[in-house]
Amino acid sequence: MQLKFVKMHGLGNDFMLVDWPAERALPPPELVRSWSDRRLGVGFDSLLLIDAGHRYRVINADGGEAGQCGNGARCIAAYLADGRPQEIELFSAAGPVLAKVADDGIVSINLGEPDFRPAALPYLAATVRDSYQLELKSGPVEFAIVSMGNPHAVIQVDSVADAAVAAIGAELAVHPQFPEGVNVGFAEQVSASHLRLRVYERGIGETRACGTGAAAAVATGRRRGLLEANVAVDLPGGRLDIDWTGAGADLWQTGATTRVYEGLIEL
Repeated sequence: MQLKFVKMHGLGNDFMLVDWPAERALPPPELVRSWSDRRLGVGFDSLLLIDAGHRYRVINADGGEAGQCGNGARCIAAYLADGRPQEIELFSAAGPVLAKVADDGIVSINLGEPDFRPAALPYLAATVRDSYQLELKSGPVEFAIVSMGNPHAVIQVDSVADAAVAAIGAELAVHPQFPEGVNVGFAEQVSASHLRLRVYERGIGETRACGTGAAAAVATGRRRGLLEANVAVDLPGGRLDIDWTGAGADLWQTGATTRVYEGLIEL
């Protein structure tokens, strides 16, 4: 059986999008891993399965499921809009997502209110704090945590260019204090309205962009009083704009999407 798919990316964070009936069983992890192979398969950071009710599921390249994906949600909205500016309501494991699609491939999505409770990630801590510390093989690391529908730890660094993303990210992403793993962001503050960011995603590794990672970096920085309500986040793949007025408000993310090609693959 051949399966039609669309390859898309948001700032280089790339996806294989597939119309997938809700009643159909998820593809087995070994099949997802073969599709994600960049030499032998389609090649992607995540597989996005979309049903007729605009519900979607996010399967990372290692075959594990994620609750949310900001760049993925924007690509899904652009895919469903098919070039027509409109508002679309999507439904993820983390809850509903309102998307606003412009006519130039730019999509804004409502990611909801950031959740700083350790239990929301989960992270094994009793109280909510601005920062936490763990001892890694490479030494102590301090980070903030937040759930954007998926778990994030954000480390403030002087320079993203010099950050030990691969070493620290790989260890922290699977640390026992995060029972379900965590995405690890390395944020360099340029000003109160500008961040540079690199993200090591659980089940994937470092990606060229991470939408919820950008949201997490702004949310944790704003909680600590370091950032304004509107922040430009520069990632290796490009820029995302994050808008969050603070506690009690939803966070919005805006950025570009690109449709690369369509294809068929054996299921």
